[in-house]
Order: sequence, then structure tokens, then C-alpha cells
Amino acid sequence: QVQLVESGGGLVQAGGSLRLSCAASGGTFSLYNLAWFRQAPGKEREFVAGINWSGSSTTYGDSAKGRFTVSRDNAKNTVALQMNSLKPEDTAAYYCAATIRRSWPPRSSEYNYWGQGTQVTISS
Repeated sequence: QVQLVESGGGLVQAGGSLRLSCAASGGTFSLYNLAWFRQAPGKEREFVAGINWSGSSTTYGDSAKGRFTVSRDNAKNTVALQMNSLKPEDTAAYYCAATIRRSWPPRSSEYNYWGQGTQVTISS
């Protein structure tokens, strides 16, 4: 089983940038499709971005399109989320998630390995 640990969250002013990272261990990293989700207080978990096992395909939620970029490094067992032009509504806990590669893109419900999350707060 793969274990995921996120880092890179923090407090940033609106319009700024932040780069989240997720380090994986305990599994063969290239066997997994990966994604970033977020959840704000009182709101449902939201899909942010996904990347397939090889890094050749990506998909984004509407809120992330044009502002966020997901990438992975299979040699380092890491996945990153570069977030630009941040808005106060991006404030949330961000989670890294993984699922064994089968089809692309996976349904959100197929992600069954989760990190503990990292908090992102955007001030106005």
C-alpha cells in the first residue's frame, strides 16, 4: 500500500502562488494515478487536479483550470500542484490521493489512498 504525505501549505495573499508537494512511499509509484482534492470548512470535498501514472495526461476541476498545474516525478516518487493567481476561495485543506491505474481518468470515488492534508489559506 502506498502512503502519502503532503507539504507546502501556508498563508499567502490573494494573487500569489504556492506549490504543494506530495511524497509517496510503500508502493510502486508508477502503478498509481494521482490527484489533488480540497475541502473547505462546511463544504464537500472537491476534485482539483489529476495526473495519470506516466504523467502524460492531466485533468483539472473547473476551479483549477488555467491557474493550477499538476506534475509528477516518478523517479522521486512525488507529485506536485503549482497554484498561481490564488484567490480567497482557494482556502481549504488540500489532499493528495492515489488509485491503482486502471482507466483514465478515474472517478473521484476510485481514489482510495489519501494523505493527511495540508492547509492553504489565502488572505484578501
